[in-house]
Amino acid sequence: MIHWIPAASLILSGIVHLLPLSGVLGLKQLEKLYGIPMNDRNLEVLMRHRAVLFGLLGGFHCYAAFKPALYNLAFGSGFVSVLSFIVLCQMSNEVNKQVARVCKVDIVVLLALSIGYLTAWKYL
Repeated sequence: MIHWIPAASLILSGIVHLLPLSGVLGLKQLEKLYGIPMNDRNLEVLMRHRAVLFGLLGGFHCYAAFKPALYNLAFGSGFVSVLSFIVLCQMSNEVNKQVARVCKVDIVVLLALSIGYLTAWKYL
């Protein structure tokens, strides 16, 4: 049985993780997403690969929202993703406006995932 609060939190996380997928299309999209120049072709390749990985994670979260058997893996991967980025942002002395915005969105996703997980624990 699908429970709407955990499912909604995973769908929100999935959508947020799917947003960077546009970066796979190229340099302009990456620069728009992150507000930094991609002057190095190696950096561009790494960031495009990052976009693919976020697309996979986002797609998985959207799929897992309808599969309670996958809740543990979905919530676990979501917590690792957003918490690691939040911690890295906090450890950094300085991030630009776009990266700070991503960090704020990740804080919202962390709260949503926490609520979703707490309401799903009895179904895990």
